[in-house]
Amino acid sequence: MEAAEPTPPDSPEPRRLRRNGPLSFSRKLPEAGLGRVFVDRPLGGRLRAVRRLVLVLLWTLASLPVQAVLLLLPGRAKARFPKLYHATLCRLIGLQVQVVGEICHDRPVLYVGNHASWLDILVLGGVLEARFVAKAEVNGYPLVNLIARVGRTIFVSRNRGTTGREADAMKSLMQAGDSLILFPEGTSNDGTRVLPFRSAFLGVAREARQVQPVSVVYDRVGGLPARRRDRPLFAWYGDMELGSHAWWLLRHGTSRATVLMHQPFAPAEMPDRKAMARECGKLVSAGAADLRQNRPARPRAMPATALSSHHA
Repeated sequence: MEAAEPTPPDSPEPRRLRRNGPLSFSRKLPEAGLGRVFVDRPLGGRLRAVRRLVLVLLWTLASLPVQAVLLLLPGRAKARFPKLYHATLCRLIGLQVQVVGEICHDRPVLYVGNHASWLDILVLGGVLEARFVAKAEVNGYPLVNLIARVGRTIFVSRNRGTTGREADAMKSLMQAGDSLILFPEGTSNDGTRVLPFRSAFLGVAREARQVQPVSVVYDRVGGLPARRRDRPLFAWYGDMELGSHAWWLLRHGTSRATVLMHQPFAPAEMPDRKAMARECGKLVSAGAADLRQNRPARPRAMPATALSSHHA
């Protein structure tokens, strides 16, 4: 049995770390170096919002006289300019728009989609050459009414005494070749679901050559997939104030909306508007669910059973 070698007398012994008190950790990184990047910067968000708001106002004020002149001229320029106007607004507020599927151009087209926010006007207005149908209360919001005028929005009161007259006006526009964008839910929601489509809103569908369902979901925030907790950043519903909601959104960085264009169908292939509302609602809801769950987005077609029921 060999004896262990003794420790040389000149070998250094390990020094024990000593401290006078307990360890303490700072909740924030130091201000030097990378610390300046990670600390809270509320002022930066406010400056971003102010800059975006000023640009939106300037672009809107510059666009109003242009559209006023185009309305007096013949041709389709007055219908094409709102598309450029809305697309530019999306870029100014840091909202990227991705379109999946083919847009139907067989005018007049009735585009029917889900409704979660005032942002839907900017997003769909920037990709579709069509006029919006909105409730009359929207015309009372500052700045929004200016945007609506540029986009040639049609306001409806939903009063029984004026419903027939407003429906006739929409039919006349479609007969003249104008496409319409309609939100059959009748109101906005929290962005986590699609409300049932109301058949009363599809009374003008017979005047369209094609009906195309559309799903819109705000699926990216700062380059990352949007989660359920991020929905209130985009969704505008209930008693939310428009001004405070817009201010909070404008303070954030770049975000993205995905527009899923489903396959169009001829309204004559549906037995009635109730069946059309039911089937369109299912199609739009399924597409929106795929986008919210970050599944591969794919346009959907109206089931053959729904279209063949008219001919049975």
